[in-house]
Amino acid sequence: MSNRLTRIMKIVVIGILAIVIFGFVIMFLWNWLMPSLFGLRTITFWQALGLFILGKLLFGGFHRHGNGGRHWRRRMRERWEHMTPEEREKFRRGMGGFCASKPATEPKA
Repeated sequence: MSNRLTRIMKIVVIGILAIVIFGFVIMFLWNWLMPSLFGLRTITFWQALGLFILGKLLFGGFHRHGNGGRHWRRRMRERWEHMTPEEREKFRRGMGGFCASKPATEPKA
């Protein structure tokens, strides 16, 4: 149990350290570039942290990056298993051969 607690504490410390570093990096870059390029005012650390959070919410979200591929593959496998053979063939044709094991061919009309 203490090994788990130690691991959790390390993650918390690294997370707080990362947030502080990102805040200072954003503040430094803003205060270095924006006033001279666009005539904007300098910002404080807390404003930089707010910009970081706003940017994550608007553009990136707060999801974990490590499991995204596995989650996507699992969902696609579940969808694939529930498809009829006709739906699978339609999907293969729609993907243009990107996912098919054999090249997709268009039906001749």
